[in-house]
This record gives sequence, structure tokens and C-alpha cells, in this order.
Amino acid sequence: MHIPPPRQPPDIWHALDLQELLTLLGTGRNGLSQEEAQKRLRQYGPNSLPPPKKSSWLSILFRQFTSPLILILLIAALLSALIHPESPADALFIIGVLILNAVIGTYQEGKAEQTSTALLHLLHIHAQVIRDEEVVDIDAEHLVPGDIAWLETGNRVPADIRLIQTHSLEIDESLLTGESLPVLKKPSWLGEATAPIADHQNMVYAGSVILRGRAKGVVVATGLATIVGQLTTDVLRSSGGRPPLIERMDKFTRVIAISILLAIILIGTVGIFLHGYPLIDMVFFGVALAVSAIPEGLPVALTVTLAIATTRMAGRGVIVRRLAAVEGLGSCTLIGSDKTGTLTCNELTVRTIVLANGISLEVTGEGFAPEGEVLLDKKELPANTFTDLYNVAQAAVLCNEGSLYQRHDNWRWRGDPLDVALLSMGVKVGLSRETALNQYPQINEIPFEPEYQYAATFHQEKDHVVVFVKGAPERVLGLCKFSDNRTKTRKMAEAASIAKQGYRVIALATATLAYDLDQSHVPPEPNDLTLLGFIGLIDPLRPGVHQAITTCRRSGIVVIVITGDHPDTALAIGRELGIAHDPEQVLTGQKLATMDMGQRSKALETINVFARVTPRQKLELVQTAQHKGHYVAVTGDGVNDAPALRQANIGVAMGRSGTDVAKESAELVISDDNFATLVAGIEEGRIAYDNVRKVIYLLVSTGAAEVILLGLTVTTGWPNIHPDQPLLPLLPAQLLWLNLVTNGIQDVALAFEPGESGTLQRPPRPPHECIFNRLMVERTLLAALVMAGVSYATFSWMIVQAGWSATKARSGLLFLMVLFEIVHIGNCRSERISALHLSPLKSPILLTGTILALLIHATAMHIPFMQRLLHIEPLAMTTYAILMALSLSILLVMEIHKWWLNEDAA
Repeated sequence: MHIPPPRQPPDIWHALDLQELLTLLGTGRNGLSQEEAQKRLRQYGPNSLPPPKKSSWLSILFRQFTSPLILILLIAALLSALIHPESPADALFIIGVLILNAVIGTYQEGKAEQTSTALLHLLHIHAQVIRDEEVVDIDAEHLVPGDIAWLETGNRVPADIRLIQTHSLEIDESLLTGESLPVLKKPSWLGEATAPIADHQNMVYAGSVILRGRAKGVVVATGLATIVGQLTTDVLRSSGGRPPLIERMDKFTRVIAISILLAIILIGTVGIFLHGYPLIDMVFFGVALAVSAIPEGLPVALTVTLAIATTRMAGRGVIVRRLAAVEGLGSCTLIGSDKTGTLTCNELTVRTIVLANGISLEVTGEGFAPEGEVLLDKKELPANTFTDLYNVAQAAVLCNEGSLYQRHDNWRWRGDPLDVALLSMGVKVGLSRETALNQYPQINEIPFEPEYQYAATFHQEKDHVVVFVKGAPERVLGLCKFSDNRTKTRKMAEAASIAKQGYRVIALATATLAYDLDQSHVPPEPNDLTLLGFIGLIDPLRPGVHQAITTCRRSGIVVIVITGDHPDTALAIGRELGIAHDPEQVLTGQKLATMDMGQRSKALETINVFARVTPRQKLELVQTAQHKGHYVAVTGDGVNDAPALRQANIGVAMGRSGTDVAKESAELVISDDNFATLVAGIEEGRIAYDNVRKVIYLLVSTGAAEVILLGLTVTTGWPNIHPDQPLLPLLPAQLLWLNLVTNGIQDVALAFEPGESGTLQRPPRPPHECIFNRLMVERTLLAALVMAGVSYATFSWMIVQAGWSATKARSGLLFLMVLFEIVHIGNCRSERISALHLSPLKSPILLTGTILALLIHATAMHIPFMQRLLHIEPLAMTTYAILMALSLSILLVMEIHKWWLNEDAA
């Protein structure tokens, strides 16, 4: 029968008796059925907070008019209407252009925001719950009151949960209480209803982080009913500040704006005092030139470029959490990678068992499915060996937190890959965890933690307590008793021999306790253990990883492997990857502990594999690499990786195996945990950075050409019709139109440019190199001088030699400038590759945008309304052909410059 759980006030759950609480929630220790959970999900809604408030289209539209330059232009339009009420065309056109620009900008920003919002849905917190008496993994949004949930180290608590049982559970509740120290939880604690949240030892709250231990509990509140939900949705969400790249480009735009405004003031002063231009004409001219030349739309174009890259990255399995990381990933010069799960498949398989008496056994089969057998010299086991093997299997399945079971002829599993692999081995021997637990019920445990390097479980055997231990060989052997030191040394050599074959080695041991065990407290560290044997497991490389490492090396990216595994195991992986070949190329955490910054820096020049490394040492390696000038990307999946992920220039978390803390500490998330996917993300990052440079180059060079053209005309006083006044080559309305045709269509289309061939074959750019580097300055000035010089000479010829009217000459010049920008966009597609080698069909969006810009202008020249508005007229076909030939001069000059650059590089 469906019992709807009551909505108790959040300050009452900690004060209720556990059985009373379970009754109120209409649940039990075995959780809910799927049917009941679905009913409650419909009743209470998803376990989520309202998404960040999105900007409305109206507010985005309003933002397009907040630029000081746009406001100045509006004022200019108003002045024009007041001073020349009989001729409102210029004022109306200025306002029309501003409205059209605002519509385009609104569409671009709105699409970018929609892309970012859509990508948020790719990142989900998961939770493990009991449904239909089975532990299943679900999206945390589907949690409902009454669910029985499992929690473990590194998870972010997905809902408000009353604890049922815990093992060394420590929680970071600073999000709610402001206290930075971890809180030890006790499910047996029962407090007064008025006790403050900080004292609730039997509760964990949504948003807090599990620093250590494991727990089981019942969900009491979800979504807005949680403590966090009732306080504010902003507690769990960042402010969403603008990416640093965008901030830098804003500063760059302001520098360009100031430079151009100074130039306009200088040109205007010369025009007024030396050539007699009317003040009002120079005011309108100056404002129009400023808006035309200053790339005020650059931040929006950059945001669109990066948003496009995030979509492309998501398509290749790289989820972007912070927009600036798109460009940053493409700039990395060193990658510090985890081994397990990133370079390897993270599906361990037991391959060998070495018993305490030295007998070595082979285990067949692949993956987690227990399909295989245990052999001795390719034959069945003799009877006198089976007992020792059974004891090893018993320890392996009892000291275990995983689950492996069969449903409908399919094997299913949950838990750490090592635990699942040990359970699979146990089934091959003929022993399941359920059978072993029936004989030896578990009464306590010491869960595995990195600082322990072992795990232990305590079991009742009649009137005795038996402990089973598994862990790193050197740690477990230190807890064992031996007849003499030589025996211990020999066992250490056995473990090292197994590891040298590329296996991950686990030692198993047991003991019967001579003391009573207090089941309500964490047990003391076991000692005087009896060694049962060693298990060697292998985790094969992921498909494509070797090729990805080779690609990185060819791209000038250093790859180092940082792992907690045995040095010999790490060396075996290094050999497969081709980055280490002998033991001297592997550095252990023990040696790292004795090194200072200088020694670590020197080690990074020759060492690519680091083994038995602690989380602190991983952080120090990142800091050392940065000190050497590297732009560092680091992969990680655990809570202990969070410091290194935060310290790295680009933190990369694993999407499948990564903890919530690791994901929140990272800028990027790899959806399939595969290193090869990370390399694909680097390629997309480099493409994004290239496209950012292309957009900047196009906007700044064309704007600079307009400034130089107008500056030459005003300062030289040539050409002129009246002796005392030179003729302006372009009117304010024409400059604004040119800006609309160029910036409104083609710069955004350029952001869709696909990657160039060989993107991953070139070395990474220097980490501190400015986007507007020497090459771009050189190219910009050269392109601007060519376009301005040819335009100036052409306009002078039209007026002086050909005797054209001002309207006809300006029509020709305006068309020439449009052609220049269309041809020049071909130059912008690559810094080194000839535009003649880049097929326009490979970039259909850019081709469409370019054709559209040309058609719009050509059409405007033949529409009477636009002719009056822009003061233009149609031209003869021969004139179009001549202007098109002249526009190719920019292609010729830039091709020569690219050839010279490539020759110089060669």
C-alpha cells in the first residue's frame, strides 16, 4: 500500500527514533520498490534545485545598447534629426543599423547561453540506492524520500539523509555551517529538536562532501525541501563569472578603442582647422568611424566561438564546465595523467595467484564475468593445493565491498574494480560472497583509505572473531608475523617479481583475534597476521591510448603518468606506452619526498612515470611543472585529486569513475574516462584558439584599414572637388553599412571554421604568449596598409582622372571595400596555409555567410530606397570586374607574406 511520507519540518528528522522515522517515511531498511519510487517522484518532483536564472531575450537586447560608443551614436542620431529635420535619412539609418546590430548581437548571445545551459545537463550527480532489494546506480535527481542510499568517500551528498550505519564517516559541512574542520558522524546519536545543524551527528545534508568513510542512510528530504533548498539556490552554484579570456579581450578592445579615438580626434582636428570641414560633419564622421573601426562586437564573437567549441568538444566526449577552459586545453604543454581508468580499462582481471607456500597458479578468463578457471601448469589443481587456494578466495570475497551477481543469465556488478575482480576470481574457485558471509557473518570493518593502504573486515566464527586483510604487499607484510626477517624479505621479493611482470599485486592475510571486538567503535589496526598469498591483476590499456600518447609527443606535449601503483607495475605500463623502458625512468613517491623544488624540476626533464605517489606529491609535481613554465593539464577522479586539479591550469575529471568533488574541482570532464578523448579535446581547444585569432585578425585589420583610409584623405586634403575642402571617401552611413556587412555576418561565420590539417602536429604555443602577438601585429598592419592604400589610390583615380561624381566614386569605393573584406576572409582562414589550398566547400557556413554579405550589398545598390539611404548607385559590369581584380591585391600580398614566413621557418 502506498504510504505518502509526511513533509516533516527539516529540524525534526535528527530527533526521531530511527524506527519511528522509517515508519513515518513509509519505508524500511530494504528501501523502496521501483513502482513506489516512481509514485513518490511524481508526488515530490525531481531532487534538484531551480536552474540558474537565464537572461530573457529582452534583457539581452537591452544589453546591446549599454556600450558607451553605442550611446554616443544614438546621441549623434538625435543631434542629426534636430539639426537637419528636413533630411532625417541619416538619423534613421543610424538608428536602423543600431537596431539590426542589436538583433544580431541578441541572437548570438542568446544562442551561446542556450548552448551553455544545454551542456549543464551533461553533468549529473549519481547515487546508489536500494530498489527492489537490489543496489542500483541512479541519477540523483530521481532520489525520493524513503530511499535507502549508500555514500562513500569523495561523493557530494545528494539529499538530506538520516544515517543508519557508518564506517569512519567524516563530512565537510562548511557549506552549511562555515566550519572548515571535518565532522565525524554517529548514527546512534539522538538529539533535541532544537539542536543546531552543526550538532546533528546522525544527519548528512545535501551539498556537503564526504571526506572519508562510508555510510548507509534513508533519504528524508529532496530538492527544495532540503536545508540547502530552503536557504538559497545560490549556495551550490558559482557566480558564473566571465571567462578570463573574455576579460582579457575586453581590455584589449578598450586599448584599441582608445587608440582609434585618439586617431579620430587628431584627424578631426586636422580636418576642421586645416581643411575647413564643418564641425557637425566631423562629429558624425568621427562617431561613425569609431563604431566602424572599433571591434565592439568582439566579446560576443569570442563567446560564440568558444560556445561552438564546447559543443564540438561535447560531441567528442569532453564536457566543458568553464568556458575559458576550451582555449586553455589547447594550450597545455604537459599532461599529468592517472593510470587506472584513464590509460587503462579499469576492468581488472586476476591473472595469477601465488600461495603462501610459493606455488604459482594461473587464472583464465577476461573481464569481470567469472568465466574461467584456475590452473597449475596448464592443468587442474591437485587436492593438496585446493585448500590453500580456497583460503585465499575466502579472504578475497570476505574482505570486499563489491557485489557480483547473475540476473537473467547476465552478470552484473557494483563497486571498486579490484573488489569485483576478486569476487570474480572467487566464483571461479567455487566460492561466492553470499556463501562465505553465511559462514562468517561480518561484524565490523576498516574500509580502505589511501593513507591506510589496506582494508580489513572482521567476522564471527563461532566464539571467535576472524579478521581478513587485503592491501599493498609492503603494508600487509608489515602486519604479518614471520619466523625470521629472511622470510619477510623473500616474500617482498615474490611480490616485486609479480609486479615486474606488469601485474597489480595485492596481498591477503588473516588472523584469529585473541581479544573481544567492540562493534560500536572503529577496530584497532590488526597485527600478527598470517600471510595467505599474493594476487596479481592486470588492467589492459584502453584502445587508442598508445596512439594518443604518440600524438601528444609528436605535438610537443609532455605526458607523465602519476599513479599510486607499485613501481614495477607502473614501469610495465610505461613500456607499453613507450614512455619508459627501464627502472631508472620510474621515480617513486619515497624518493620524491626527499627532493626539493629544484631536484623535482630536474627530474621532470627525464622522468615520465611516477609511482607510489601520494596526493600531496601529485600536487607538488603540478607546482613544479608550472614553475618550469609548463601549462599543465591534470587528470583525476578522486577526492584526493582535488588539490592537484585545482592547482593545474586545466583540471580534467573523469565522468564515469570520478567523484563529485573531483568534477567540481575541474574545468573539464571526460565522459568516457579515456585518455584518447582528452587528446581529442586538445585538438578542439587548439582549433578554438585558432578561430579566436582569426576573428580578431579579421575585425582589427579591416577596422584599421578604414581608419588609415580616412586618415590619409583628411590629413593630405586629397582628392578634392572644392579647392578648400577635400572629399570624404566614405560617408558616416556608408561606414556603418560596411561595419554591418562585415561584422554582422562574416566574423560569426568564421567562428565555425573547421580545424586545419596538422593541428596536433605543431608544438603548443608558449603559455604566456599574447593572442595579439608579433605575427598578428605584422599581418594586421600589412593587410590594413594594402587595403587602405589601394582604396585611397582607386578613389583618387575615380575623382581626378576618371572625373566621376562623388556619389559614383563612393559607390565604387564602398563596393571595393566589401570585396576586400570578402577576399581577406580567405586570408584569415589560416596563418600559414595558402588560401588557394583551402577549399571554401570545407567551410560551408563561412562560404554561405560570405556570399550572403556580397548579395546583400549588391542588392542594396539596385534598390532605390537603399540608394537614397546609402547615397550609392549601380556600377557598370566592367567596373565591377576591375574592382574585383583590385581586391585580389590583398590576396597576392598576404600569399607572398605567408610564403616568406614559411621559407624563413624552413
